[in-house]
Amino acid sequence: APRARASRISTHPCQCCPAMDKAAIAAAVAAEIERQQASVNYDDLSLDELKGVLTNLMSRLELAKAALAKKIDTPKMVAAKVEGTFPDLPWGGDRVDADKVRAYLESEMQKRIMVIDGAMGTTIQQYKFSEADFRGERWKDIEQELKGNNDLLVFTQPDTIRDIHKRYFAAGADMVETNTFSGTWIAQADYKMEEIVYELNKRAAELAVDAAKEVTMAEPHKPRLVCGAIGPTNRTLSISPSVEDPGFRNCTWDEVVNAYKEQMRGLVDGGVHVILVETIFDTLNAKAALFAIDEYYEESGCPKLPVIISGTIVDMSGRTLSGQTTEAFYVSVAHAKPLCIGLNCALGASQMLPFMQAIAGCAECFVHSYPNAGLPNAMGGYDDTPQMFADAVRQFAELGLVNLLGGCCGTTPEHIAALAQMLDKEKFKPHVRNPPCNKMRLSGLEAITCDKNLGFINIGERCNIAGSAKFKKLILDGQYDKGLEIALAQAESGAQVIDVNMDEGLLDGEYAMKKFLNMLIPEPDVSKLPICVDSSKFHIGEAGLKCCQGKCIFNSISLKEGEEDFIKKAKTVKRYGAAVVVMAFDEVGQAATYEDKCRICKRAYDILVGPKVGFPPHDIIFDPNILTIATGLEEHNNYGKDFIMACKYIKENLPGAHISGGVSNLSFGFRGLIALREAMHAVFLYHAIQNGMDMGIVNAGAMPIYEDIPQPMRDYCEEVVLNNSADGGHVERLLQFAEEEKERKAAGGGAVVKKDAAEWRVKPIKERLTYSLVKGLSEFVDGDVEEARQLFDTPLEVIEGPLMDGMNVVGDLFGAGKMFLPQVIKSARVMKKAVAYLLPFLEKEKAARKAANEAAGIVHVEEQEGKGTVVIATVKGDVHDIGKNIVGVVLGCNNFKVIDCGVMQPCVNILAQCAEHKAQILGLSGLITPSLDEMVFVAKEMERTGMKIPLLIGGATTSKMHTAVKVAPVYSGVAMHVLDASRAVGVCTALLDPVKRDQMIEDVKEQYEELREDHYASLASRKFKTLEQARGGKLTVRWADHPPPTPKLLGTKVYDDYPLDELLPYIDWNPFFQVWQLRGKYPNRGYPKILNDEAVGEEAKKLHNDGVALLHEIIKNKTLKAKAVVGIFPANSVGDDIEVYSADGSVKTGCFHTLRQQEEREDDNYLAMSDFVAPKDSGVKDYIGGFAVSCGFGCEEICAQLRAENDDYKGIMMEAIADRLAEALAELLHHKMRKELWGYSPDESLSPEDMLKVKYQGIRPAPGYPTQPDHTEKSFLWKLLDAEKQTGIKLTDSLAMLPAASVSALVFANPCSTYFQVGKVCKDQVTDYASRKGQTMEEAERWLGPYLAYDPAA
Repeated sequence: APRARASRISTHPCQCCPAMDKAAIAAAVAAEIERQQASVNYDDLSLDELKGVLTNLMSRLELAKAALAKKIDTPKMVAAKVEGTFPDLPWGGDRVDADKVRAYLESEMQKRIMVIDGAMGTTIQQYKFSEADFRGERWKDIEQELKGNNDLLVFTQPDTIRDIHKRYFAAGADMVETNTFSGTWIAQADYKMEEIVYELNKRAAELAVDAAKEVTMAEPHKPRLVCGAIGPTNRTLSISPSVEDPGFRNCTWDEVVNAYKEQMRGLVDGGVHVILVETIFDTLNAKAALFAIDEYYEESGCPKLPVIISGTIVDMSGRTLSGQTTEAFYVSVAHAKPLCIGLNCALGASQMLPFMQAIAGCAECFVHSYPNAGLPNAMGGYDDTPQMFADAVRQFAELGLVNLLGGCCGTTPEHIAALAQMLDKEKFKPHVRNPPCNKMRLSGLEAITCDKNLGFINIGERCNIAGSAKFKKLILDGQYDKGLEIALAQAESGAQVIDVNMDEGLLDGEYAMKKFLNMLIPEPDVSKLPICVDSSKFHIGEAGLKCCQGKCIFNSISLKEGEEDFIKKAKTVKRYGAAVVVMAFDEVGQAATYEDKCRICKRAYDILVGPKVGFPPHDIIFDPNILTIATGLEEHNNYGKDFIMACKYIKENLPGAHISGGVSNLSFGFRGLIALREAMHAVFLYHAIQNGMDMGIVNAGAMPIYEDIPQPMRDYCEEVVLNNSADGGHVERLLQFAEEEKERKAAGGGAVVKKDAAEWRVKPIKERLTYSLVKGLSEFVDGDVEEARQLFDTPLEVIEGPLMDGMNVVGDLFGAGKMFLPQVIKSARVMKKAVAYLLPFLEKEKAARKAANEAAGIVHVEEQEGKGTVVIATVKGDVHDIGKNIVGVVLGCNNFKVIDCGVMQPCVNILAQCAEHKAQILGLSGLITPSLDEMVFVAKEMERTGMKIPLLIGGATTSKMHTAVKVAPVYSGVAMHVLDASRAVGVCTALLDPVKRDQMIEDVKEQYEELREDHYASLASRKFKTLEQARGGKLTVRWADHPPPTPKLLGTKVYDDYPLDELLPYIDWNPFFQVWQLRGKYPNRGYPKILNDEAVGEEAKKLHNDGVALLHEIIKNKTLKAKAVVGIFPANSVGDDIEVYSADGSVKTGCFHTLRQQEEREDDNYLAMSDFVAPKDSGVKDYIGGFAVSCGFGCEEICAQLRAENDDYKGIMMEAIADRLAEALAELLHHKMRKELWGYSPDESLSPEDMLKVKYQGIRPAPGYPTQPDHTEKSFLWKLLDAEKQTGIKLTDSLAMLPAASVSALVFANPCSTYFQVGKVCKDQVTDYASRKGQTMEEAERWLGPYLAYDPAA
């Protein structure tokens, strides 16, 4: 280590070297130290030697620092106390005249470059305050250290703070900043000073205003102003403090907004004249501050003071700490309409120049800069002298970049004096503001301007759950990181905006939106693009806005709920600074015609740009609804032209507004004809863009250029799009052309040959049978099968020959996605009818063969039927079998022998069936969570009895992960999960193929081993609150402010044989299509849009028509019977339980036990259902409701009869319709409870459509589902309602309901109640829960198995 000591370096030339000056001596010493240091090889030193060297170097560094401090030591400054009062400033005393302040600043900044003060912290250091000085009398006995909390000095050293302000004013500053840089409770929490925040800000403002008054009294020609300084806090909303978890945030938007609002209140009450949001390193923090400011003004009625915004570019990359460019930063905060915007801190003036040029080039307001006094030196200080600083910032003035200059770190009143003198002497012309921008500007990390240079904007929608099945699966599986890969792929493929939508019934949409965006923001290759926050639920979209530092698009709002709701939502979107998509809907419905599109858009525009909202016109995006044309219905023919003309109207009459739409809707009538559809889109966009359409969701890469579309296709498309032709026959012409294209496509190209509609009937018998099977036509099947039987030696050859050949075609088409499940079921119906015709011949032949064998003395051996034998069953306690029945039909269609054991099958029966039928595969199905444990039990029994056949697991409650973690480890044979019927055939075929079997089993076991590792790693990485901590986060409700209304019904009410026709408006058709595994693609995911889907729309229409026909048949013939019981009872919460009392409130009848969220969340609330009921100790009388309904009485008998008649299609249809009716009855009765029986929403006027979107007050969670995942809670509900006696609905051993088409739920009325997912629960809660319920731990863990955050066996 070097031996030279800094304290021994002479400041004079030594006598032996008279020619050497001080600089030469210092250089020589430094060289010698470097030489000696270089000679040390640290790699050769031992650990103790290295520690010694480090200690020695550190001690010498401290000696050097001490010596340096002595050299530059200055006397401690002391501020004089000022007595007396001073006249008010020109803009008022107690209440500031904001208009006068703004007018003065507007005038002065156009005439000259104004001056703001320098660094408060640097100047405070001149006073050399000790810890005792910071404490003062008020906090002399407090435990924590307070030195360094400069804001506190407004209490303990008020004369000094006032003196600093006065010194800056005297130096020439027009305005000073209050000493409140850390004036939020978030920043003050480091010193445990959260409680003084309001008082601190008010006192700081008063001190600065008093100094301004004193100086202004002496210099009335130059009135002084005070800026209320709002710093960035010590937290960041855009960046995770954890490297391991990029989605984590240590504070929320709402917390930051509330903190800034409290600071704002103190500053305004203290009399500040300007609000300064400064040193912005994270734009999202700044947006929260601006949100708080605007919200404070609205709530308080305070006049709106001018706002100055100051960002911080952290290095020469030209970006903020959160990654935004200077231009993107401006675009993100411009909605606040600041008086002035600029940059401060982090850099010296010379380094800041290019970024000042950038902001001056894009800002429409005044521009400022207050840089540091150069870059920090090695000791953390700043070396620029006052004159050096003034010379450095001169360039901003000379180039006309600024209207306001000042200083930041390292600057003092002396620096500001030098700056002010320079400005006063030189008389530079101030910056001239840019004209207002009338173009929409958006930003992520980078900014874009939506103008002709950018062209048509393509919105990437693959991060939309409704638009991407892959993205949906990833999010539902919790694989948010994989979802980011989809976002990245969109960015790389040229999307200019990324759409994010998390609307999914099985998802906590608000949580998912926040989590995904919080993970997306740190990914620069994606977050460089603007985000379109997309949700049909406003609160989910708003949660997304709280995550995005850039300027977003909010999609969407409409007049559907009326003007009041529209205005409220528009003002909220505006406050976040987002552009907005306005759908052309109003209270009447969707705009279809030109007149309706124009009328609704005009009305919405006038409201938005009017005084009630004041929305920037260029930030309004209309979606006037692109609807399907050329459907064959006359009223649809003008839809394309109506949209195009509406674009023209909007551009001509609604200045600044933009236009978007989903283009694929236009051509849904021509599914399968890709070239024709893309030509229609190209022609449509050619005209729509010419008339003003700016953006939309289109597959631009596949679209032909308008001029390149071949004739006559282009003319045909143009005639139909514009609904115009000389003879008026354009729709029929295009339809005919489409038919010819289909035939040409089927023929592999070439000329089209006209066909007779019944041409297939003259084809050979094999082709006729295949045609009947593929088309599901049973009309000719008996005759065709008989004809085939005459051509073969045995009836079995007919089955194994032409019939199975036809079914193989069906299987191939289904596997390729060219046929859909309803079509396959219809094919199965034809197949069964064909086999039924042959059955007597088969039995006769079989009997003859057996007799012949016996006569010859040969032992008769049963032959294997088809590809192999599969036993399927719904496990014990579970009654749901629609999915199982579908799998059975599909496997039967593919020549498997299927033994269906039925529902509620105990393990012993299932295994007996496997043995009796020599099963080669066993399939287990279940819907409710207890079925998962039963499946594990069956697997264990298979292992114990030595059974080794493949075990397939399926059903709504099952998953690949559960199968891998719980089922596969207890069974040495292969156990695997099968997602749905479309996968079953391929899996079973491979498992019975001697070539493919071993490889498939090996792959599955390897994959499941990886899944197990991932599962246990995931459990280890998840963070949970203890039960007590979670209870500390229970929902806070002011029960006195919201007294629960007394129900009109107390006790129960029974509905026997409820009229089915009254249920029709309440039917939700979406699950109906899910049963049949029909899934439309975005934007046609749900009903009724699925009917227009390119791939499945045609089949969906047929299926829906069949369903409606069966529904009317059921109502006409009274095939099914609907029963229900409803109850409402007095109740209060006690901890996490809900005590229920008799109708008169005199007797406690029992408890509902609830579970509380424990997995760490971004917000503070950890919910349990008990939070929605008034606590017993509150003294507030509350209530709870419940119901049990069924529309399944009679269903099982009808379905059995239909299966006996080989009509699986109608049987499955009957089950699906019964389910829909039961859910509709639940919806209707919940509506009656809200309006009549309970009456807590007597004025509710929701449509059934709105009810299905859960727009009502209150919730109705079902036991066994995410809000209360324990099925055992049904037992008390059944007791409370006397449900079995009143309705006949029974509970199985596993607490499934019989009949299967049944629904039950609890009902909560509180306005704060909301659906949520309990998620995983920890052992401390399960222990507590078991104790409260009187269960053993083993019993509780068995019922809660899928929700345990730990392994009970570990």
